[in-house]
Amino acid sequence: MDARRSTRTLLAGLAAAALLAGSAGAASAADASPSAKPAAKSAHDGARALCKREPKIDKRIDRALDRLDAGKARRGSLARLQQRVDNAKKAGHTEIATFLQGRLDHRESLKKTLEQRQKDLSGVKTWCEKNDDGKKDSGK
Repeated sequence: MDARRSTRTLLAGLAAAALLAGSAGAASAADASPSAKPAAKSAHDGARALCKREPKIDKRIDRALDRLDAGKARRGSLARLQQRVDNAKKAGHTEIATFLQGRLDHRESLKKTLEQRQKDLSGVKTWCEKNDDGKKDSGK
């Protein structure tokens, strides 16, 4: 009889928690309705912090691209991974070759992403130079 009572108590507690979670979700959905006024324009978009970190971010992207573009002797390079794929195919290890090819495809897409970020970051650097490293209010 005690097991039934504790099970009923547990179920009742779970039901109450579900009701509370549902009402909290409905309240937050009501706050996010389209008719709600947007928040006041905030000048705190993180520009200062981004301008401060830009050199470090640029250095990190350069390091990653250098590694990807390195030769077969460098771990993490596209050439080394391509060599591993070729070796697996020569040895007849199709499952290994397929797995490594997936990694190679991902790494090639990563290179494209990093190159795009590098271009975007150069725009950020230009903006930071024109706006005193984000200290100026760009809205005025």
